Amino acid sequence: MGWLDAIILGIVQGLTEFIPVSSSAHLRIVGEFLPGARDPGAIFTAVTQLGTETAVLLYFWKDIVRIASRWFRSMQSEKTQLRRRGNPAEVVTSRDPEARMGWLIIVGSIPIVVLGLAFQNAIEGSLRNLWIVATMLIAFGLLLLVADLVGRKTRTLSELTVGRGIVFGLAQALALIPGVSRSGGTITAGLFMGFTRSAAARYSFLLALPAVFGSGLYELAKSLREPSSVGLAETAVATVIAFVVGLGVIAFLMRWLASHGYWPFVVYRVALGATVIVLLSAGILQP
Repeated sequence: MGWLDAIILGIVQGLTEFIPVSSSAHLRIVGEFLPGARDPGAIFTAVTQLGTETAVLLYFWKDIVRIASRWFRSMQSEKTQLRRRGNPAEVVTSRDPEARMGWLIIVGSIPIVVLGLAFQNAIEGSLRNLWIVATMLIAFGLLLLVADLVGRKTRTLSELTVGRGIVFGLAQALALIPGVSRSGGTITAGLFMGFTRSAAARYSFLLALPAVFGSGLYELAKSLREPSSVGLAETAVATVIAFVVGLGVIAFLMRWLASHGYWPFVVYRVALGATVIVLLSAGILQP
């Protein structure tokens, strides 16, 4: 991969990570049109996501610090409550809102960790097939549209429970398949459960932090031990660019959701998926 390729892919990662169009699908598709004409790979995708998640860390810094400090502060009292009640779910629902949110982020992160480790080979290999990517773009785009139309959009994050947190987490885990979209999957689940657009998006961003940082650091460590098709310097450049672009996209999306729906993203997803299918059928792209 050359420097121009890295710059382009960094921009693509930053532009697509937070809007519900699947950044991994875009890196997979755009990679086919770059001079090297190849899949940049799951390692490159995971590491560049460190840049966009650092943007989340910066944008929601005050929220994250407040949640983390309350969570750590409550640990001792939570241990006491757990010994008395013996029911982890009851403890999670009884604590103050910020500490409770910390626990719910942990609970929601469990599915993607378990499934990511269980299906690592498929995630890095067969699931990156462009036929799968195109199908997921269309199918989950239409699912997002349905959720946006039928969802009540009345619930706030104060109404998030352990059960709903697990549903969010399972939806996030679907993003292990390129084309689903991490934000798209979790936002779709949130809308179906009746959460407002902004509440679903906020929890989606916060929920992604443990999973993406864990995955990115793991893949980074692996790339240092094993030969990779993409150089570390090029990956670092793409990651920094993804951070800068991603920061602007977060601000845009949070403003957009205050008064707009998701239909433009749905139209884009369906059009992109259909285009990839046509190119595959014509032999212009190889799966």
